[in-house]
Amino acid sequence: MPKRVDHDERRTQIAEALIQVAGRQGLHAVGMRDVAAEAGVSLRLVQYYFQTKEKLLFHGLQHLTDRFTARVGARLAAAGHNPGPRATIEALLLASLPTDEESRLFHLLYSSYSILSVTDEALAAQPFIDNPDAAEKALTQLIRQAQEMGQADAGADARTEAISLLAMTATMGTSILVGQRTPESAIAALHYHLDRIFNRGQTSPTTR
Repeated sequence: MPKRVDHDERRTQIAEALIQVAGRQGLHAVGMRDVAAEAGVSLRLVQYYFQTKEKLLFHGLQHLTDRFTARVGARLAAAGHNPGPRATIEALLLASLPTDEESRLFHLLYSSYSILSVTDEALAAQPFIDNPDAAEKALTQLIRQAQEMGQADAGADARTEAISLLAMTATMGTSILVGQRTPESAIAALHYHLDRIFNRGQTSPTTR
């Protein structure tokens, strides 16, 4: 009998190839033929699963997001049962800083998607902004939870602090990529601002 094809596995294989090629060449320069060669499949097969480059790019973005979610999950699991608001926020923000090859690739490509969506109508039509909005809402809720538990500055504006933390982390991530600062200095700056929001002296099991 012919081997049964797992279509989800094949899509993941192609999306992973897209991420690897884009990490080397830049997202704007990637073609479907490049992705096919990286995945070890025919161009026709890539076109079968993703009829257009825009559909391939959007699936690649979803795959990239899934990888990031798994990375955050691993950090939270390492933090132990019920890590608390601050440790949860640290897991999210530290996972997005380019401190190793996996996180470097995530930051590089997610930034590239953001820039490309400004000029690419097909990408712009996708719900690209949903994930940043979700992160902002999650951080806001965690800071408010910490305030209710007496673990954070009660006078702080939770949403503004969440926006600031996300923007600062994204900017520091870019500065690491271009060699402006080291990962260690970025992490130290992040901890400084978390100490300002949360009660000083509160330790975090996710700190590395």
